[in-house]
Amino acid sequence: MDNNCYKKVAGVQIPKIFNDENFRSAVKYVPRDGDLYIVTYPKCGTSWMQYIVCSILTRGDPPSNVVDLNAMAPFIDVCGAEIAENHERTGPVVTHIPFTMLRPSERAKYIYVARNPYDCAVSCYHFMKGFIPKTTGDVLFESFLPKFTGGMLAYGDYFDHVLPWYNLREEANVLFLTYEKLKADTAGQIFRIADFIGSEHGAMLRDNEAMLSKVLDSCSIESMKKIHNDDPVERVMKLSSFSSSASTSGDEDRKVTPLESRLEGSGFIRKAIVGDWKNYFTGELVGHTKSWIEKKCKTSAIMQL
Repeated sequence: MDNNCYKKVAGVQIPKIFNDENFRSAVKYVPRDGDLYIVTYPKCGTSWMQYIVCSILTRGDPPSNVVDLNAMAPFIDVCGAEIAENHERTGPVVTHIPFTMLRPSERAKYIYVARNPYDCAVSCYHFMKGFIPKTTGDVLFESFLPKFTGGMLAYGDYFDHVLPWYNLREEANVLFLTYEKLKADTAGQIFRIADFIGSEHGAMLRDNEAMLSKVLDSCSIESMKKIHNDDPVERVMKLSSFSSSASTSGDEDRKVTPLESRLEGSGFIRKAIVGDWKNYFTGELVGHTKSWIEKKCKTSAIMQL
């Protein structure tokens, strides 16, 4: 899992298989009035939040396939801005673009999801393994972790991504959530999300218990696994073609290693649990990570969430 997996486009380190022009257009995208964003660092609940929001907006009847889901709630880093600019789009814009490049606007609302960095590291490890050719040899977690804490993966350092949004958590157009609270009280957090999107959505769920149950069921891990059962690499290539302006320049860098020739990765949905990091972190790795956290957080109370 070396730096050959990544490239820099528009000042952001991204997976090499991303389409350059699509990503550049995503960075340049200007929010329209009333736009709703879902922003996360990779593997912090992106797909789950995408589905939660779509389930709320559709009254528990979200898109049943990946193509329709990304038409409603496009992951613009891969799809490009063109699909987000479609006036018929009814859902949120989804992105991992860092705060400094995203340039939040008062015209839009932002849902940011953070996750315990220990669990995030483990989830990134399993996900990224699925991008690596078997010829590289297996990748051990202890060799992966320094790359995570060193900001050497896609989208850079975890805390550089999270902290600017944490510091804006009291802003009226920002809803800062944690993966852990979503797991502990999914219904309660869905009420918060619905209220944030629009008071009518929260009222609808409070007044209709059957509708709340339908939304909860539609965004359950079991339901999501039925949708997110494809190969991440192949999905990136498919969604990249959504933009009619996507350039094919540099496609030699985006050549896809066949699934059978890659290490086994987790796909989009793995365990979806809290605390799995304890099965991977030795005492030495915990010490390494604590030192990184102390250096990056300093006076921030983010780790007390």
